[in-house]
Amino acid sequence: MDVTEAGFEPRIGRSVSLDHAAEILGVSRRTIYNRIREGRLQTIRTIGGSQRVLIDSVNEIRRTTHN
Repeated sequence: MDVTEAGFEPRIGRSVSLDHAAEILGVSRRTIYNRIREGRLQTIRTIGGSQRVLIDSVNEIRRTTHN
């Protein structure tokens, strides 16, 4: 089952906050930053400058680590 954030679909793709991504994956915020740096998670920047994690990259990690 893919994780989505109800009612939120920016033009670039569905995304979640870094904290929400950490919660979904059961890891710390620091691990999220490490996975972003490693290229394992993809992010976008909002107009306000916040960094958000693309749901597709979260789901890809879930598929590869939970099978």
